[in-house]
Amino acid sequence: QVQLVESGGGLVQAGGSLRLSCAASGGTFSMYGLGWFRQAPGKEREFVAAIRWNDGYTYYTDSVKGRFAISRDNAKNTVYLQMDSLKPEDTAIYYCAAKPIRGGPYYQSPSYDYWGQGTQVTVSS
Repeated sequence: QVQLVESGGGLVQAGGSLRLSCAASGGTFSMYGLGWFRQAPGKEREFVAAIRWNDGYTYYTDSVKGRFAISRDNAKNTVYLQMDSLKPEDTAIYYCAAKPIRGGPYYQSPSYDYWGQGTQVTVSS
């Protein structure tokens, strides 16, 4: 059973940075893609970024390109989301999720089989 545990959320001022971590266990992660989604109060969950574990290919939603970077550490089975130049509109609960590489699109949440509990990111203006 795949388990995902996020950490690294917190309160930061606009323009600041945070790095989220997602520690993964219980699976053969070379067969998976790992994604980050976020959900703000009153809004639907939205795709942020994803990475293919086997080759490191990355995907981003347009609103975070150039500000966020997703990466992985194979030895630690951990995926990171480095978030720079944060804006108040980045405030949300951030979720890590895992999907089979040959599954549905990376940007769609139904493609993902496993989810973490989420970590709160709050950006003050």
